[in-house]
Amino acid sequence: MSARPAGRDPTLPGALQVRTLCDGVSVVFTPRAGGVSAEPFDTLNLSDRVGDDPAAVAINRERALQAITPSARRLAWLRQVHGTAVHMVNDLSSQTQNAPADEAPQADALCTRAEGVALGVLGADCAPVLLADPYARVIGAAHAGRPGMAAGVVGELVAAMTRAGADTAGMRAVIGPAICGQCYEVPAAMRAEVGAAVPGSACTTRAGTPGIDLRAGLRGQLASLGVASISDDARCTAESAELYSYRRDGTTGRFAGLIWLSG
Repeated sequence: MSARPAGRDPTLPGALQVRTLCDGVSVVFTPRAGGVSAEPFDTLNLSDRVGDDPAAVAINRERALQAITPSARRLAWLRQVHGTAVHMVNDLSSQTQNAPADEAPQADALCTRAEGVALGVLGADCAPVLLADPYARVIGAAHAGRPGMAAGVVGELVAAMTRAGADTAGMRAVIGPAICGQCYEVPAAMRAEVGAAVPGSACTTRAGTPGIDLRAGLRGQLASLGVASISDDARCTAESAELYSYRRDGTTGRFAGLIWLSG
């Protein structure tokens, strides 16, 4: 992906690394730094379901939005449950930016044709998968951890985007930071179960134990759906101090993968 300058907010140290996924579509994976949350959520935690101060989360979300304004004017969030439901965002007023967690739609993927809204999915080892058809002007975002990947959340998102007018042949995808297969240790039975559901996802960790490679599994799923253009942010959350990782830290915050129509 090619990089382009991001908007600056004096309250957010540095600039978010906004990237152009394809013509007229921008994406960003937020860092851990730059917010107001106290330990152990320090500092730019964007989840209001992990025990952080709701007021701090609201400020963090506003900071993230200001850093990508004016091309995005609102952030759309979900109540993620490791499922496969897809929520369609029809316009800027269909969902409030900082709705309480129990009022956000319960789903693990978002889809829209609306300009001005950035779709957000949260993670701290799970992979954010961002998709766009620049010709049809349809974008989507999926929260794809082990359960969601195995259940087929990416396939459900692609199907929803297709119903909205997208064509898989024209889609572009980016898989965001996630725990890598070298670090993601699981019981042998779980590896076998997930590997059967998602070919290519079973692996062995660097410690020689059973593991799951989310990125390999998701790449295989996207390719099997007809998505030919797939890129990665290959950072491992467990190995990257600038990102949140549940496996590494236990109680912690969540970063976001954001995608929006930018022109």
